[in-house]
Amino acid sequence: MPAHTGSTSGSTAGSKGVPRATREQQILDAAVGEFGRLGYAGASLSAVATGAGVSKQLVLGYFGSKDALFAACARRAGDGIADRVDEVLAHGGGALELAEGTLAAIFTALEPRPHDWNVLNDRTPPPGSAAHEAARAARLRIAAQAGAGVGSLAEVGDADDVAILTEIWMSSVSALVAWWLRHPDRSPTEMTARGRRALTALARSTS
Repeated sequence: MPAHTGSTSGSTAGSKGVPRATREQQILDAAVGEFGRLGYAGASLSAVATGAGVSKQLVLGYFGSKDALFAACARRAGDGIADRVDEVLAHGGGALELAEGTLAAIFTALEPRPHDWNVLNDRTPPPGSAAHEAARAARLRIAAQAGAGVGSLAEVGDADDVAILTEIWMSSVSALVAWWLRHPDRSPTEMTARGRRALTALARSTS
């Protein structure tokens, strides 16, 4: 759908003079903050527009609906994380090396927009909607990466072991990200180091 180029007053000035791609990213950034804090069900397009400094009509002109806007946020978030994790898996390594590399990839990807993680894990979009399917597809891609990483370790036994360890890993990552969201002053490097220490401590306690 073509972008609205009409001019309005004050902070909701239209996109005139701003490249479409730049304006889209501004709207997506504002939307991630709104969706990440309040979830799909609680988010408001008016609040997204205010956060982006544009009109609600312009947001609809660019994305068409709240559902399509959330889907765009989820796709961007999923690709931003999964593309980095793919690079880690391609490099390979031992268990702790893979874990640390994956954590570094995730935290680095999330640094500019930590609430991307909440968007991906939001279960409030209506089933069957574009928003629901985009977030689900991203989660499945990331879960498949986790399974591939766990499955590459020689010490892992059968398929059930892989499935269980994958769930444990995903839960651990979610816990680390949730803690980080409550302590946003911590850097990706610090969070990666903390995650590595936590994993090392858990490994030692069960050996």
